[in-house]
Amino acid sequence: MAGSAGLLKSWWRDPIDRRWLVHVLESHSVLRWEQWSVGAGGLVMAFVAAATAASPGGPSDTSGRVIFAVIGIGALLWALRWWFGPWPSAKESLILFAAADVSITVGCLQDSNRVYGSLGVILLVVTGSYLTFFHSPKVLAAHALWSVLSVLVLSWHMVSGGGDVFLATAIVLIVMAALVVALPSLQFMFWLVQTESISDPLTKLINRRGLEFHLSRMFATSDLARICVMIVDLDGFKSVNDRFGHSVGDEVLMRTAQRIQAAATPDLIVSRTGGEEFAVVGLMSAEEASAAAELFRQSAAAQHTVPVTVSIGVAIGGDGPHPTPQVLLQRADSAMYQAKHDGGNRVVIDEAIRPEVRRS
Repeated sequence: MAGSAGLLKSWWRDPIDRRWLVHVLESHSVLRWEQWSVGAGGLVMAFVAAATAASPGGPSDTSGRVIFAVIGIGALLWALRWWFGPWPSAKESLILFAAADVSITVGCLQDSNRVYGSLGVILLVVTGSYLTFFHSPKVLAAHALWSVLSVLVLSWHMVSGGGDVFLATAIVLIVMAALVVALPSLQFMFWLVQTESISDPLTKLINRRGLEFHLSRMFATSDLARICVMIVDLDGFKSVNDRFGHSVGDEVLMRTAQRIQAAATPDLIVSRTGGEEFAVVGLMSAEEASAAAELFRQSAAAQHTVPVTVSIGVAIGGDGPHPTPQVLLQRADSAMYQAKHDGGNRVVIDEAIRPEVRRS
């Protein structure tokens, strides 16, 4: 139970950066398809608004029909935005879906058929489905709270108009089951799978897949001249496994990961890229990177059980006509092998660092 509670707390506190999911969709050439799908939801909403406005069960006065006209036009604009615009930022996405939530609730309140109006709140499950995958637990909780309040108001509206109290209760329970139980549970499981897919099971650091995502994002949004990659490799790790066994080897890896993580500043990303190799990425000058790498070297060597040392290669900046994360990783890797060639337990700075970066 304690482990489950810890997982739930981690999930709840995680701000959840879904840019990795957008990156995955884009890398598989399905991001535009996803945008068309979300936009199609707006088109469906426009047709629902038009059909409801024309129905005897829809709005009974002019103000209600005006509200439905505004909702229909907004839904069409929503569809156009998703179809022909870029993928929205997290802030714009929240604004769009908050507007959708309010429109659904306000539209349902205009229906003269109060049972139909109460059932219409089920549309909030659709907007909640998007929030489940692309926003944090706190955002989903806010959406669930709005949905529950909406269905309570609509159900009271139905009962006060002579509606069946048992039917109103059933509608409330259906919405709560979907939005308070099902969607948060789905988001938690999705978060858990995502966390496992980009995490190293032994050290709990991000793995190479997670590193590549963060590095690609840095190349897209940061000053290339300050992007730094450090490759940290344990010296003679095979002899540790051969002499002491794999359980001790695993302990050495976990302790090394903990010491590097403890020595890293919060803005640096630490990962285990495979075997006895770790990587640290962040934005640094040459002097900052050299000092940080030396700190990592000293911290990793301070083992309490089996004495180990590390070789560290450092590369900074996206030099060349087509800089890529892979090129920077290769440069750092080459520098690390040079450190090993020179005897290990040392830091080697990649020679390709531009002079102006050296002088910074």
